[in-house]
Amino acid sequence: MATFITKGTVVTDPSANDIGRAQFVRLVATAQATAVVKEDGGAVTLGEVFLYAAGDEAIIEKAPGDEITATGVKAHAVGSPRS
Repeated sequence: MATFITKGTVVTDPSANDIGRAQFVRLVATAQATAVVKEDGGAVTLGEVFLYAAGDEAIIEKAPGDEITATGVKAHAVGSPRS
């Protein structure tokens, strides 16, 4: 289990959401899901994260304006204990 600092509130099923302009975002699946990260404005897909089953999690780094869309995911901003 990773150690991180929680920031902000949890967003359920984010849709084109910048998660409070966070740089680091923790994603936790409530079901099998794919999270898509797009540039600010949604024109360019930067990458995708596949979460195989409920309980799977990932912490991603993104630019503050980048947006996340994912159904079956809870997302929240996090920081490093070293920051």
